[in-house]
Amino acid sequence: MEEKLAQRSSSCIKIVLIGPESSGKTTLATQLSRHYSAPLVGEYMREHLQKKWDEKREICQPKDLIPIAAGQMLLENTLAEKEEDLLICDTNLLELKVYSEAYYSGYCPPQLLKHALNNHYTYYFLTYIDTPWTPDDLRDKPDDRIGMFNRFKAALEEHKKPFVVLRGNEEERFKTAVSVIDNQLKIKNSET
Repeated sequence: MEEKLAQRSSSCIKIVLIGPESSGKTTLATQLSRHYSAPLVGEYMREHLQKKWDEKREICQPKDLIPIAAGQMLLENTLAEKEEDLLICDTNLLELKVYSEAYYSGYCPPQLLKHALNNHYTYYFLTYIDTPWTPDDLRDKPDDRIGMFNRFKAALEEHKKPFVVLRGNEEERFKTAVSVIDNQLKIKNSET
């Protein structure tokens, strides 16, 4: 199972959005994918857990973490295999690691932890909590948004991941993100 969590080698720029629930990740990931005509790696965790909720009214449990991670990496690796320029990822294993530790008293399966830290992304966009809270079947931490944001920021800093915090309205976030991606594309193009 562990090989299913590994990120396959790719020459494309990988941008990943992470942050607390209901902080605008999917909205921005979709906008960026459209703007650059780049493939979008969706959030497998949401798909997996929504199905579980719809069928059994069950919430996420520790036993779900590895299948979620494997599903996420299958989506990412499949799209990265076909892409040479840019890949937009709505989430990654580092996000799953942070949620695992937040929900399960610091626990994260060792194989998830290993790949969450070893998988490489060109840049991380950490979404701030200055967007309105929108409830749904899976969101359950409206009162701990700043706490979750701080967990994500600490994980990025601790593991020395390149990131920028995206704040403001949709347009402001989009402009900041485009500026970072355009710069990464320039760097990539100058190297070829």
